[in-house]
Amino acid sequence: MRLLVVDKFAAEARALRDHFDARFADPRRATTDRFVWDLWNVPGQYTALRTPAWQYFPPKTYDAFHQRLVWWGRRTLGCHDVSPPWLSCYVNGCEQRLHGDLPHGPVAFVFSLTNWATRNFRGGETLVLRDEVLDFWRGFVSARAVEEPEVLDEVPAKFNRLVAFDPRLPHGVRRVDGSMDPTEGRLVIHGWFVQPRPFIEGPLPEKALSFAIEAVTAAISPELEAGLPLAGLLSLGFQVTAAGQVTGLKTLADTTRTVPEAAAGRRRLLSLARKALEKHAFPKRSLPSRVTLPLLFER
Repeated sequence: MRLLVVDKFAAEARALRDHFDARFADPRRATTDRFVWDLWNVPGQYTALRTPAWQYFPPKTYDAFHQRLVWWGRRTLGCHDVSPPWLSCYVNGCEQRLHGDLPHGPVAFVFSLTNWATRNFRGGETLVLRDEVLDFWRGFVSARAVEEPEVLDEVPAKFNRLVAFDPRLPHGVRRVDGSMDPTEGRLVIHGWFVQPRPFIEGPLPEKALSFAIEAVTAAISPELEAGLPLAGLLSLGFQVTAAGQVTGLKTLADTTRTVPEAAAGRRRLLSLARKALEKHAFPKRSLPSRVTLPLLFER
């Protein structure tokens, strides 16, 4: 998994944006609810306006958005919560230079409230360093030019777009050049998905899933014990039928990484994990269940 992009993510997006715009509707009106912004400035690295998102918006609207975000993280990643999100505004001169986020959480997210289609600024894209750069010389061709599109993924901050990615990868925000008006800048809610653990929808008991995890652990242990240097999150999704059979197994997210010479070992481990799940027999229940199983590897 490099990037997971979900457009039209939240029904609450318009209400959140309208609340932001209403606070800045009259620039001469100095109400107390406008005095909440921190100018985060680390010279040569970060410049942006930020404030805690959960304190900025009306509780009912924000809570609905927050629960939607948490639910998506549980179903898609097996992460049961999110870190306290920030609301950040980028006006003229704001940016984030390339950096990695450790150890905030296994998956980072950016949710855009930016009026991207009608923007009058340049920049503001989310930038993520490409894998080819992290292993630059393996596929290097001396006769081929290398420019920014070959080394960076660039994701526009479209309105109501959620972007999730591996926060260990160097990433940033392209410098915004344009207006100093906050309503004409890049506006995003961002943070990290945290607390990876199995997520079950349906009558399957957690104890039954623990037996499946033991089977997966037994299957992949030889690779790890042989010294496979693996780190990252592997999230698998599957259904357990009422008869106890595993169906529809798929990889929902995969941020696992290893050194280039161990790539074959990584592939074997992922295959062994899938096979152990596919052949595992769960207890019979009256109804089927849906499971998200995150496997976290750390070095």
